[in-house]
Formats: sequence, C-alpha cells, structure tokens
Amino acid sequence: MSSAWPLVITLLYVATAMLIGLRAQAGRSMNNLEEWGVAGRSMGPVTLYLLIAAGSVSAYTFMGAPGWAYSKGVAVFYVAVYLAYLALVAWYFGPKVWQFGEQFGHVTQASAIADRYQSPALGALSALVMAVGSVAYAVLQTIGSAYILFVMSGGQIPVWLGVLLVLACIAVYLYASGQRAIGRTNAFQGVLMLVVAWAVGLWAIHSATGGLSFAGVFERITAENPEFLTLPGAGGDMSFSFWTTSIIVSMFSFMPPVWTQWMSASSARTIRRSATWLPTYYVVILPMVVVGFIGIFSLPELARADTVVLEYAMQHLPVVLVGLLGAGTLAASMSSSEPFIHSVSLSVSKDVLQPLFKLSEGTTAKLARLLILPIMFLVIAPLAIAEPGSLVMILLVGLGFASQVLPAFIGMFFWPRASRLGVMAGILGGFVVTVAFTTLWRHPLGIHAGFWGLMVNLPLFVLVSLVTPATREEVVERFFCISAPRGLTRLGKRVS
Repeated sequence: MSSAWPLVITLLYVATAMLIGLRAQAGRSMNNLEEWGVAGRSMGPVTLYLLIAAGSVSAYTFMGAPGWAYSKGVAVFYVAVYLAYLALVAWYFGPKVWQFGEQFGHVTQASAIADRYQSPALGALSALVMAVGSVAYAVLQTIGSAYILFVMSGGQIPVWLGVLLVLACIAVYLYASGQRAIGRTNAFQGVLMLVVAWAVGLWAIHSATGGLSFAGVFERITAENPEFLTLPGAGGDMSFSFWTTSIIVSMFSFMPPVWTQWMSASSARTIRRSATWLPTYYVVILPMVVVGFIGIFSLPELARADTVVLEYAMQHLPVVLVGLLGAGTLAASMSSSEPFIHSVSLSVSKDVLQPLFKLSEGTTAKLARLLILPIMFLVIAPLAIAEPGSLVMILLVGLGFASQVLPAFIGMFFWPRASRLGVMAGILGGFVVTVAFTTLWRHPLGIHAGFWGLMVNLPLFVLVSLVTPATREEVVERFFCISAPRGLTRLGKRVS
C-alpha cells in the first residue's frame, strides 16, 4: 500500500492526543502529589469509566489478542474471564481503596501498603516489585506503538525511532498534566478504539465471508482448522496447565495504575457506577479477535502472529480504514502505557526515594514528574527496541511478577493477623522463584512462573505472619473498618 493516508491519519491522532493531554492541566499546579498523581480525586463516572476501560484493553486488543487467536485459537478467550473479573474487582475493591486514599491520604498503592503494615521498607519493596511488572506492561505497549508507526510509514519510521517518538509524545503531556492528562486522553482514545474496532472488524468479516455475521468465520474454521477451536489451543506449544495458571496469575495481579485510577474518582459511588458500566466497553475486543481467526485461512503463512489485523487490513481494507486502524491501535497502546509509566514514576518517588532521602512533599512531586524521563528513555526504550518476545508473553511475565504482592492485599482486606515480616517474606520468596522460573527454568511442568512464585509466596506469608508480631491493633482496625466484610473479627473484637 503506497498511499500516505494511513500515516497521515495516524500522526493526526498523535497530535490530537498530545493537544488533549497538554490542555488537561487547565492552569492547575502540578507540583502537588495529589494533583499530579490522582487528579485531585475529582474524576466523574464517565471519565473514570473510559479511563479504566481504555487503560485495560491496550495494544492487546488490536495486536496481542488477534495474534493469539491466529496462532492458538480459542485459548485467547481467557481474556473474557480476565476482563469480567476486572469489572468485579473494581466494583468491590475500588470504593474501599478510594476511602483509604480519602481518609488516610494515600496517593499510591505502595503508600497504602506501608501504612497498613507501618513499614516504609515494605512499601518500598512492594513499589519495586510492582515496578518490574509495570515496566514489562509499558514495554509491551511501546512495542505495539512503534510497530504501528513502522507499518503505517511503509518502513520509513524504523521501530527504534517509533519507540522514541511515542515515548517523547507521552512524556510531554504526562509531565505537564499527570493523571489529568491520562484521564482526558484515555476518554478520547477509548471512544476512538471502540468505533475503529467494530468498523474494521465488520468490514473484515464482510470481505472474508460476504456477510456481517461472526458465524461464517467459525463455520469455516470448524471445517478447515478445527484444532483452533479446542483447548489449550493450536500449535502444541502451550499446555492446558499454562493456560489455566496464566488466568489465575492475571486475576491475582492488582496493578498499581488501577489502584491510582480508583483513587482519582470524585467519590466511592463514582467508582461503583463506572465499574457497573465496564462490561459494555469490553465488547471492543470481539471483532478484533474474529479478524485473528479470519487470518487463519486468509494469511496462513504470516511470519508474526501479532500483525495479523494490520496485514489483513493492508491487503483487504480501504486506505482510510487502514489509517483509522493505525490510529486506533496506537491509541490502544498509548492509553495503557501512560498509566503504567505514570504509576512507576509516582510510586518510586513517593514510596522509595521520599522515605530514603527524607524528601518533602513538594520535592517529591517535582521528582515524580522528572523521573518519567529516565524511566522512559533509559529503561523502557531499550527494552522495547530489543523486542524481547510476543506481546501476550510479555504481558503474562509482567503479571507474574505483579502477582507476588498479593499477600499485602490479603492482609489489607481479609486477614487482620497478617504481619509486616510475613508479607515481606512472601513477596521476596515469590519474587525469587518467579525470576528463576522465568529466566533459568522457564515455566516448569508447563505451569506459569508467577504461579510457582505464589505457591512459595503464600505459605511463607502465612507461616511467618503467625510467628511474628502483628501490626498495632489500632492501625489494623482503622483499615478494617473500611475493608472488612461484615462480622469479621480480630482477637474476638468486632471491627466492622
């Protein structure tokens, strides 16, 4: 495809996103952690709905999920379980997290952990472990963004340059407007993604089958490639145990940006309303997955599965729609990389550097804004340029590390007896096992490395908690007055 229109449309989207992000500041001072970090806790239900929804679908929607449909088949529908679970988690836990932030002044996930266990060291450890998962996720999105620019430009914008251009764009408005920029750009990106996904999906279905029904696609798959409709999937490179444990690890990963998004709401009721609406947005993924299935019989020799939607569009769709697909895919990537980069910078500044160097709130706020630059260009950019694996696998590795902080949340919402040392032992033990089973012995017995980490993590957490001093009773009760289910007791004393 020699037309310049796909690149023009894609770059027009980038310019629009940058303008929206810069204008989100609206004259407010961003040298304040609550303003830059959680938008002054002011977001309404519609903005929050689009912020959470757009942030959770990501480049996975336009590249990763269709790629798994193309290479593995129905195994891709693990995402249906995962997204449904995200909505339930937001509905139940989101209002409680918002109350923690409102009443106790938390602006990050790790600051809530440090407060619950009265341990800045544990807060710093949690921030660093979560940073590993968050960086992996940001790398995933950045690779997707760079590849879009590469394809839309006909190879004139190499991947390394695309990585730098996308990160530079995000850096400008993220530095200027923080969480407000994320909220505004995600609202715009969310609407764009929904429209583009269905327009591209329906056009592709019509070009492949002559109709607009998903049924025609699956009837052909059933007749010609039935192995793609069985679990754990086609290709023979993934076991049922890996598929299952990947779902479990994904469900137990409370990623920091989601926590920050909940604390950005104007009220607990706002979160519950937004979470109730979330499933209406997640239909965005369906047409893209179907295009992945179309690729099985239309593009049988594709070298890279993640590119199936782009390749099909370039060959079968009108030029303008290809450009909109580029813009939509870039929107998906940027809408997810922004909150993860923001959360890493915010949490490392607030939960690691501030207690370590005894920094003031004002200095910490300035540092959080400045830190996005080295995180982007010294960590994320080199990893993205190296392209360490398929998009879905990068995501699953990141979630494996993030899930190791699970004991901290168990002690925050369910088990008053959880101790600082118990949580720390669990996180460290699980992290070491996850590192070993990700790098040295990859996913032993076909079980996800993060799941192995949890099998070491959780027993350590419970045993060490039972033999070490618990957090002071007044601190635990302060948290459990908000988080505990009705009737939960601690040491025979009601805390609800």
